[in-house]
Amino acid sequence: PGDKELEPLKYARVAMEACVSRKKVESCILGTTSLLHHCLQKGVGAAFVLKDLGVLLIKGSRVEMRFYLDFLQKVMGEKIQDRATLKALQQLDMLVSREVPVTSLSFPGRVIIFPK
Repeated sequence: PGDKELEPLKYARVAMEACVSRKKVESCILGTTSLLHHCLQKGVGAAFVLKDLGVLLIKGSRVEMRFYLDFLQKVMGEKIQDRATLKALQQLDMLVSREVPVTSLSFPGRVIIFPK
C-alpha cells in the first residue's frame, strides 16, 4: 500500500559486511524465503530469532514481534528501570527473555533461527 518503492537487495554489500561469499548470501536468503513461503502457504507457524533484536512469531495470519529488553533500552537510549514501564511492556507481550526457549513461545511447527 502507498507509494513505497521496493529496492533490490544488494547481495554483494551483504556478503561483504557478513564476510561470506555472494553465492552463500544468495543461497541463505533464497532458502529462508522459500521456507517462510512454505510455512505461510501450509499454515505452519514459524518463529524467527533475530539476533540481538528479539523473536518474530508467525501464527497463521497473526504476526507478533517480541523484543529483548537490552535492544529496547538501546533504542530508547536509556535503561528501563521503572517497574511500571517494565510491567506494561510485559503485559503487552512485547518482551522476551534470551533464556526462554523459543519453542515455548511458539506452537507445534518450525523454529527458524535468523541469522545463523
